[in-house]
Amino acid sequence: MAASNVSSHFSSSLRMARAPRTAGSFAPSRVFPGLRRRPSCFPRIYALSSNDIKVGTSLVVDGAPWKVLEFLHVKPGKGAAFVRTKMRNYITGNTVEKTFRAGSSIDEANVSRETKQFTYKDGAQYVFMDLVTYEEVRLGEKEVRDKKKWLKEGMDCNLIFWNEKVIDFELPITVKLKVVDADPGLKGDTVQGGSKPATLDTGAVVNVPTFIDIGEEILVDTRTGQYSSRA
Repeated sequence: MAASNVSSHFSSSLRMARAPRTAGSFAPSRVFPGLRRRPSCFPRIYALSSNDIKVGTSLVVDGAPWKVLEFLHVKPGKGAAFVRTKMRNYITGNTVEKTFRAGSSIDEANVSRETKQFTYKDGAQYVFMDLVTYEEVRLGEKEVRDKKKWLKEGMDCNLIFWNEKVIDFELPITVKLKVVDADPGLKGDTVQGGSKPATLDTGAVVNVPTFIDIGEEILVDTRTGQYSSRA
C-alpha cells in the first residue's frame, strides 16, 4: 500500500474513533464503586420429585422457603410409600415435620448464597458488607435471632437470598472467641475434670473445661453452641 494511502486510511480511522456517538450507538455503562445491580428477573421455580429430597434441599411449601434438615423414605407393608421430613422455615426459623407422597412433585426454592463480612452493629441493625462492591446489607434483630451471640466484627458469613431478599444467613461452623469472665482455672488440670460456665466477648455463655482461664481464646461449634477446644 502506498504511503499516501496508508496516511489517508489512518486519518480516516482516527476520525471514526473520535466521532461522537449518535443516538443509535452503544457505549459501555459506567461502574460506580459500591453500586451493584442485581439481575431483574422473575423468581425461578423448579419442580422436583419428593424422591429427590435430601438434607439441605430447599423447598417452597405454602408460598414460603424451607430447608430440609432430616428425611426418611418410608415404604410400609401396606399403603403408598412416602417421605417423612423435618424442615426449617428460612424466614421464621420455625421447625416442622411434614410428609410427602413418594413421587409427588414439589417446588424447589431457588436460593443463592453470597459471602458478606459482618462489619459492625448500628443500633438494632447488623451491618454486613460485600468486600468487592462495598454494598451493605442490614439485618434486624428479628432476622439475626439468637445467632447474634456468635457474631464478631470481621467475621465472614453466607447471606441467603430468595426472591431478591435476604431470608437467612449462615455462620462459620467454628468461631474463635475470647473468654471474658469465668471462675479461676485449676492449674495442672488440662485433660480430665468437670466444666464451668464462661462468658465470651460476644456475650454468649458456654460450658468450658475447668482449666480455661479469663483471656484465653477458644473455638466454639456454632451448630451446637458447645466448646470445641482452645484456639
